[in-house]
Amino acid sequence: MEGRKILASPRRCSRHRVLAGKRQRVECVNSVKKLQRREITSKGNRAFSMSSSQERFRYIHLQEEFDTHDPKEHWFMELHFLKKRSKIIEIVAARDIVFALAQSGVCAAFSRETNKRICFLNISPDEVIRSLFYNKNNDSLITVSVYASDNFSSLKCRTTRIEYIRRGKPDGGFALFESESLKWPGFVEFDDVNGKVLTYSAQDGIYKVFDLKNYTLLYSISDEHVQEIKISPGIMLLIFARASGHVPLKILSIEDGTVLKAFNHLLHRNKKVDFIEQFNEKLLVKQENENLQILDVRNSELTEVSRTEFMTPSAFIFLYENQLFLTFRNGTVAVWNFRGELVTSFEDHMLWHPDCNTNNIYITSDQDLIISYCKADPDDSSVEGKVGSINISNILTGKCLAKIHANDSNVIVNKNKPNKNKRPRFRNTVADALEDITALFYDEERNEIYTGNRQGLVHVWSN
Repeated sequence: MEGRKILASPRRCSRHRVLAGKRQRVECVNSVKKLQRREITSKGNRAFSMSSSQERFRYIHLQEEFDTHDPKEHWFMELHFLKKRSKIIEIVAARDIVFALAQSGVCAAFSRETNKRICFLNISPDEVIRSLFYNKNNDSLITVSVYASDNFSSLKCRTTRIEYIRRGKPDGGFALFESESLKWPGFVEFDDVNGKVLTYSAQDGIYKVFDLKNYTLLYSISDEHVQEIKISPGIMLLIFARASGHVPLKILSIEDGTVLKAFNHLLHRNKKVDFIEQFNEKLLVKQENENLQILDVRNSELTEVSRTEFMTPSAFIFLYENQLFLTFRNGTVAVWNFRGELVTSFEDHMLWHPDCNTNNIYITSDQDLIISYCKADPDDSSVEGKVGSINISNILTGKCLAKIHANDSNVIVNKNKPNKNKRPRFRNTVADALEDITALFYDEERNEIYTGNRQGLVHVWSN
């Protein structure tokens, strides 16, 4: 679903650039299939799609619980904070394996076939894992870590085949980008949309683009005046140091780094730039207390949206399939088109985390649903203020199609018969599991939602 940028910083503060993954379409080979594709579309069957989505989540319930904290298994870790229970900050699922990363830096892999922990992915006693990325191109998991022996100063990447992890052999992988010095303010960014990896070595000021399939170096960009790089399908936007009345920009081919267009965008003097974002041929520019500008870089056509209608969001998600984009501001979500028109406002979808932590939301690959951890209905007196809900909403209509909340009669717990010789299957009740969720992931193949909380527990919601 997303591209992920991880900054090289001694402190745990990952920066994420979210890109809703583009679906792979199989080209039709005959007229019958062309007609089928034209007639059977998500728009033409929107009512059916919404009904199907509601059924998909109607009887979802708390089915399983995993724990990332195990003092018996953490004995070999040198760092004291790795041995402590801490909240889940990231969940990734691949091939019936659920990976859960705790804020401490411990990462555990659990099997949905056996419902048991397979292994911990920390292979060094002083390793602190910072982030995860599932590389579907070669069915492997990339871990980005820092190490105490290096004073947590630089990022180290490692790729491990999912099959090795399934066998309980997390040390069967190999290191990536060893030639790169990824010290602060260096970074590594994984771009699933284009199948590329972007690294920045602050030591020599060079950006490098690698192939995500085999990690071969494709080309380098060396320019000390580059301030930021934004990735969009097929292209990269290079943002240079701002001049007095404009900002120099270049658009490059993501495949070989060829310059496709170089131009200057005029700016209001003495006003800071809130953001510059690129979406295909559209450039979005917003300055402090100014209107949003949407520039078509092909023909220089400019559209402006009033600053009172479009206020600076805290985050974006671009929907490449639907030619729309989501904005997040103060816990609310809105959908816009590139004519600057508000398409959708969501009903009953106030995010629990107002800063839009992207690990707490999920956009489906069809880009029709958003699954989020939300605040419970304020009019519902039966739910305590510390308990939220998992909301499933239609992106194009804003309608809430389904909700998992503590007092829903459809939300039940699979309980085993009491056995005093075994630990309880669930440490948490449904209400406990819905309290202060810190990470969320939806497995589209299994139709399961995975959530993590502050206790380091991972809960499986399934029907």
